[in-house]
Amino acid sequence: MFSKIMKWFSNDLAIDLGTANTLVYAKDRGIIVNEPSVVAVHTGEKGMNKVLAVGKEAKEMLGRTPGSIRAIRPIKDGVIADFEVTGAMLRYFIHKSLSGSKLIKPRIIVCIPYGITQVEKKAVKESAEQAGAREVYLIEEPMAAAIGAGLPITEPSGNMIVDIGGGTTEVAVISLGGIVFSISVRVAGDKFDESIASYIKKKYSLLIGERTAEQIKISIGNAYPLEESYKTYEVKGRDLLAGAPKIIEVSSDEIREALADPINEVIEAIKISLEKTPPELAADIVDNGIILAGGGALLANLDVLIKEKTGLPVALAEDPLTCVVRGCGKCLESLDLLKQVSTSS
Repeated sequence: MFSKIMKWFSNDLAIDLGTANTLVYAKDRGIIVNEPSVVAVHTGEKGMNKVLAVGKEAKEMLGRTPGSIRAIRPIKDGVIADFEVTGAMLRYFIHKSLSGSKLIKPRIIVCIPYGITQVEKKAVKESAEQAGAREVYLIEEPMAAAIGAGLPITEPSGNMIVDIGGGTTEVAVISLGGIVFSISVRVAGDKFDESIASYIKKKYSLLIGERTAEQIKISIGNAYPLEESYKTYEVKGRDLLAGAPKIIEVSSDEIREALADPINEVIEAIKISLEKTPPELAADIVDNGIILAGGGALLANLDVLIKEKTGLPVALAEDPLTCVVRGCGKCLESLDLLKQVSTSS
């Protein structure tokens, strides 16, 4: 009887705790939070940290804060780099997501990169518990992405998912509800931004921030040369030689050149996964193709390049940005599926 009452009053949540963005899915309500994983912290005289802003508001402060205020991204390369700030961020998003009675603590599913250590798993779990979770389940990101993309993960056939997030790219081959082979490389959206900033600094002696680099990537970033994809973008930054603000114009061809190295690392990870896949499952992948998920998959013409390099069909998942959290959401709706795919910590 008590367990039935718990179900009525509980606000079960699924959280994609991403390097770039945090998304929260609430049972029966869908995606209710989609904000940057950024926290603005004020450091007082005694060294005490006070959280000033979280999410969109905090991201606006990146690169624009005075000395006593820091805009922090507490998750680096897909894992928690700052335990205290991540806990504060999780608490903020969980409290923002809860509706109705807060007497009963929610059951929470959190996505984690494939292959993270037991210590890192424990850190994620403890952060969620301290933020108010009754029970915490961990699901590996490639599995959640595959479920969110609608792949038949429980069937005896091979499916390949490539989840390109902010901090990590996860490539996995899934069959019978389990990960047969997976590789995680710490090259993804953030590395794309860094490569753009580095290229512009080297070629034009112009210093730009990470938000500007991200805007360039979104506006004119591309992985493969197609005539219709040629664009230009006006970049504002600081001239390293003169020390004054300066405006330059860059083309999509230049940005493709800047992104070549990190994109090649992603393609290399895909090739390694294909080499390590058992023959029967490899034959399935030839038929089923490769599915791309995650925000990084939105880079223009990336699917065209991967298709050329692997010779396999490549398709973009529906709404790649929300694939992982929607997969977690499906597990919230089905306890049997959750038990099958959740990982022990």
